[in-house]
Amino acid sequence: MARVFVLGSFADSLILFRGRLLSGMARQGHEVYACAPDASREVRNALSDMGVAYCNINLQRTGMNPFSDFLSFLELIRLYKRIRPDVFLGYTIKPVLYGSLAARIAGVPGRYSMIEGLGFTFMGTGFKSKLLGAFTRRLYRLALRFNNNVFFLNPDNLEVFTTKRLLHHRQQAVMLNGIGVDLEHFSPAPFPEQLSFLLIARLLKDKGIREYAEAARRVRIKYPQVRFRLVGWLDQDNPNTILEKDLESWIAADDIEYVGRLSDVRPAIRESSVYVLPSYHEGTPVSVLESMSMGRAVITTDAPGCRETVRHGENGLMVPVADVEALVEALEHFIRHPGDIRKFGRVSRRIAEEKYDVHKVNMIMMQTMGLAE
Repeated sequence: MARVFVLGSFADSLILFRGRLLSGMARQGHEVYACAPDASREVRNALSDMGVAYCNINLQRTGMNPFSDFLSFLELIRLYKRIRPDVFLGYTIKPVLYGSLAARIAGVPGRYSMIEGLGFTFMGTGFKSKLLGAFTRRLYRLALRFNNNVFFLNPDNLEVFTTKRLLHHRQQAVMLNGIGVDLEHFSPAPFPEQLSFLLIARLLKDKGIREYAEAARRVRIKYPQVRFRLVGWLDQDNPNTILEKDLESWIAADDIEYVGRLSDVRPAIRESSVYVLPSYHEGTPVSVLESMSMGRAVITTDAPGCRETVRHGENGLMVPVADVEALVEALEHFIRHPGDIRKFGRVSRRIAEEKYDVHKVNMIMMQTMGLAE
């Protein structure tokens, strides 16, 4: 059996997004270590219940402080030499970059990365973002050179990495259907009596939060009985976060019902009729997959990672990025055609069963890493 080291930059994601994979590795009999900065007691206990050991790492999730990042890099090398893993898996930017390079130096034989999205360093338009993006791409080119395989969640991201020659060779790439969804945990649920739209996301500009709030304002002028709910939190460490005063103004105007952060999003999805994610770019949005699995129609954007989840006119509607007018039209479609809510929702569940079963996705990953037969 292998010793596996999984590295992320956000501790909650070890449970929210990697939990089924980590527990699957442990059930296969592997010795699994999960590493991220500053995990809460709840996260540590949940990992322990899975049979997974937790390792803390001093790693800044955002920002590019060279001195701090170099110290994190050295700490990773020490961790690898102490634990001596057979397999390394990193996800999100810094774990992929620094984790892969440190694993190479420490002699970890199996090195794997997951590209969950492009992030603002690829998508930014300002001088600072472009400079940071150029530096990040150089690091990707160096770090991924030493990876056995690189997992991608959507073909658009793979195309970017291929075009910019960030992979050592095309055969490194392994395409996944997102990170999958637990079809039993997120089971179909009845619809609420009152029409309700829902968005679940960190409150970042490129998640389309502003467009959602503006569309809600316009729709509620004509249909004041329709609810627009928002689940998430202000990510103050992210330069792309929305302003707290903007959130407060939406709440005060009664445009948005702000729920806050939830450890379990299923009750919020049950209380929704249609799920909305007007994001600018994603890897593959987990919240969309969870809503589809619970039988909800989806409105999302024709953007990388999002467009793969929706068959326009079958299980949802796609709109252009940052187009409030189109978003309003999509929202009003379900108000005027309520029968499509259930019809599209049934198709969403069927697509989730056929394409996004987390157990199938995790098996592909474990087989690729030599952790399953």
